[in-house]
Amino acid sequence: MLDQAADLGRVFHALADPGRRAMVERLSTGPASVSELGQPLAMSLAAVLQHVQVLEASGLVRSHKTGRTRTCSINPAVLRSAESWIAERRAFVERRLDRLGEYLAATASPSDTGPAAVQSREPIQQHRHQDAGHDLPL
Repeated sequence: MLDQAADLGRVFHALADPGRRAMVERLSTGPASVSELGQPLAMSLAAVLQHVQVLEASGLVRSHKTGRTRTCSINPAVLRSAESWIAERRAFVERRLDRLGEYLAATASPSDTGPAAVQSREPIQQHRHQDAGHDLPL
């Protein structure tokens, strides 16, 4: 469990930087050289390489060198493990909120059934977050 927590810590640390997230997004479309990863970013090649090293240390990215070109690719298994961890936490929170909703419904007094009370208990609408494509409550 401790190793998994440390691994997840490295993954989330790597994803905390917007430049590294942009690199992961680019690699999700296929392998790329370090120079290709750095093209859309306003940083030196040395800085790009440091970011790639952080991504490699987290396990999110693998690279191999052929001649003078270092080609990077994404490691989907590591990305899936982080996604799984998030999904487990989300399911736990949703179960707790469901239980809270059931409790509130069971303990509501008859005077709490007017239009204003019903409206206040309506489920939160889900909206698409345009950048990440995730459902977020608004």
